[in-house]
Amino acid sequence: MTITDPHDPQLRQVPLLRTRKGRERSGLFAVEGEDLVAAASAAGREPVHLFAAQGSGLPGTAVEQAVLDEVSALGSGTRTIGVYEQAWGRPAGPLAVALWEVGDPGNVGTVLRSALAFGASCVLLGPGCADPYGPKAARASMGAIFGLPLARVEDLAEMPGTVVALAARSGEELGAGPWPEGELTLLVGGERDGLPAEILDGAGQVRHIPISGDSLNAAVAASIALYDASGRV
Repeated sequence: MTITDPHDPQLRQVPLLRTRKGRERSGLFAVEGEDLVAAASAAGREPVHLFAAQGSGLPGTAVEQAVLDEVSALGSGTRTIGVYEQAWGRPAGPLAVALWEVGDPGNVGTVLRSALAFGASCVLLGPGCADPYGPKAARASMGAIFGLPLARVEDLAEMPGTVVALAARSGEELGAGPWPEGELTLLVGGERDGLPAEILDGAGQVRHIPISGDSLNAAVAASIALYDASGRV
């Protein structure tokens, strides 16, 4: 049977999952496009609902292309949409990356991608962070949203091992000395204000990336630190 009505009970859930409230109420999220759906499958994540354009040959419940385009958030439309359960775990080492007040969903998704690439054990989302399960973050993750654990944290005490906070121009230079032994959490703040003073004061170490400009994008800073730390933990 092919879905021909955008108000179909299953299909109409997709636009609701583009809102944070809709995701929080349901514990679900949606991704669009064959690459993200394939990443979910490769990670062993079974969809709650899977929709595919009629005649596309893709797995899932068939939907008229015009109807699928109507519920899609992509300007060019899509051939498949998957709905999945969110997966939240507990903070875990040996190498975690934590975000604090990183409000741009594109940056959050990019950090997920880098964390998976450099072998991080989990990504921690602190106060003020964009929802990693939002559409923009999930797209920016390029499927990494399915590939590594996520956890929520509210304070430094929840972060594994030694917390190394990245600051603009304070602390030791990144790469100038050895990393702390044992488990490690790299902590990154938002672009505009960085990490609050009380968080920097409570961290085990503070380090900075030497640059000639004023600042680095939060996702770029996290990626550089992950690369440097990944071979030493």
